[in-house]
Amino acid sequence: MAQDGTILVLKTGDALAPVRAQYGDFDLWIAKALGVARESLNVASVHEGDPIPDPESVDGVIVTGSPLMVTAAPEWSEAAARWLAKIVESDAMPVLGICYGHQLIAHGLGGQVRSNPNGRETGTVETRHDPLATAGDPLITEMTYPTHMSHVESVVIPPSDAQVLATTDLEPHAALRFGPRQWGVQYHPEFDEEIMRGYLRTRFEIIASEGGDPERLIEQVVETPAATRMLHRFGEIVARA
Repeated sequence: MAQDGTILVLKTGDALAPVRAQYGDFDLWIAKALGVARESLNVASVHEGDPIPDPESVDGVIVTGSPLMVTAAPEWSEAAARWLAKIVESDAMPVLGICYGHQLIAHGLGGQVRSNPNGRETGTVETRHDPLATAGDPLITEMTYPTHMSHVESVVIPPSDAQVLATTDLEPHAALRFGPRQWGVQYHPEFDEEIMRGYLRTRFEIIASEGGDPERLIEQVVETPAATRMLHRFGEIVARA
């Protein structure tokens, strides 16, 4: 069996190259938000062909974001979706999906993922949690706070058993609870202010071509400590498990 608190980071892609060159990659940011050393995490880069570890070897799973699209459905992604669905359905361990990971879990459980009909959501946005849905939830406690977003695809139809925990102006499924100890968030709790600005600068031209205002979005970026605390709480849930 795994040692208490061993977390698998299921890596589904690499951060944007200019951002990664300056600040590192998803697994490093997740470790920092968890308050642990990067070396303490079990990282499987499934998008590069790493095998998914035996679930008996870990105590919890965090599924990363990715510049890739769930709807492209490469075999490694479909295999990860099936594996995650089994974990959720058996309540084998705590799971947290971030952005692509959030969508991947929903897809594996029978939900529908496709382009967000409201368009690209990027930058720091206000996220509102449902006080009734989140009452007693061990992971999501704050009601309204800023989060960092960077996505085009969304969970447009959640799995039948999922509960909506949060929304934004553009995203009706910003956070979902898939099971007793399994969640997905469309936002990036591992991003800090500079990482978010780096994403916006890297996609400056794309955002502008779609009618967005990247300069305004960069100016509106703020830190998101409540979202980071949520990721830290997930680590505590895993430790208790």
